Amino acid sequence: MKFRLDPYMLALLGMVVLASLAPARGVAGDILGPATKAIVALLFFLHGAKLSREAVVAGLSHWRLHLTVLAVSFGLFPLLGLATGLLPETLLPSALAMGMLFLCCLPSTVQSSIAFTALARGNVAAAVCAASASNLLGMAVTPLLVGLTLHVQGDGPGWSAVLDILVQLLLPFIAGQLVRPWVAPLLERRKPLVGLVDRGSILLVVYAAFSRAVLDGVWTRVSVIELAVVAVLCLVLLALVLGFTLWLGRRLGFALEDQIVLVFSGSKKSLVTGAPMAAILFAPAVAGVMIVPLMIYHQLQLLACAWLAQRWGARPEEGVTQAADKLDTAP
Repeated sequence: MKFRLDPYMLALLGMVVLASLAPARGVAGDILGPATKAIVALLFFLHGAKLSREAVVAGLSHWRLHLTVLAVSFGLFPLLGLATGLLPETLLPSALAMGMLFLCCLPSTVQSSIAFTALARGNVAAAVCAASASNLLGMAVTPLLVGLTLHVQGDGPGWSAVLDILVQLLLPFIAGQLVRPWVAPLLERRKPLVGLVDRGSILLVVYAAFSRAVLDGVWTRVSVIELAVVAVLCLVLLALVLGFTLWLGRRLGFALEDQIVLVFSGSKKSLVTGAPMAAILFAPAVAGVMIVPLMIYHQLQLLACAWLAQRWGARPEEGVTQAADKLDTAP
């Protein structure tokens, strides 16, 4: 299988380049701030309106699986994030260390977790439930974890910023859920437009965050070596979590279809949730740097999970346990 950067990741990198060469200044910068908040509110409104309650209810019976996914997302990950903070600041500056910890506090993805589970012929209904539960709880748990863990290190946002996240993200999401019976059919007929808003909003958030960071001299504070260190840390983090979830799923006696859900939903971190949260939680001078680890981890998780999904998806209908054994021992 050949790996390549997906077009959306190239677009994200393009926003970083654009912000570096032409950051939003003056009136453009004044307009960009409120515009970003408005489109992020729209994004989470759409997420609320799209979330199928029926599909979530269908997977609720797998409560052991869902609790395990949440324990990995909001337990194991933050502990690993705190461990990265032990590196000396000469190797990993405080802003990037905060970014690694912020990454570890984020919820799982929804779309890609479900898509990879379907490709791997896993339990799709349980994947919908697990990823949705992670995102729902993440809107409250992530800012609380960020406040707790970063204050342990003497940094981080104030609790007023945590409240801002609940207001700016959770309230639009709830509003979307309330109007779902009327709005969902329209969204179903306008999927390309909804996808454009979904992805376009993140591009705008990334451009806005990096514009502010560039104006504050981000590229004079982050070196190529430090970016390489972050890439290695993200790779190690992903390998540890993938290996742990593979082992844990078998240890707990989950069927292979449920092991697949644990691996994909437990190992992923959401750029869709993380970029807007960083813009709200952190000062403009550091918000752009904060999402660098997330962008790197995002691409690595797509590559690794695409490979795993294809391996699982190619297994024979029978003998799935033997296929899992082969996958676990594959080089």
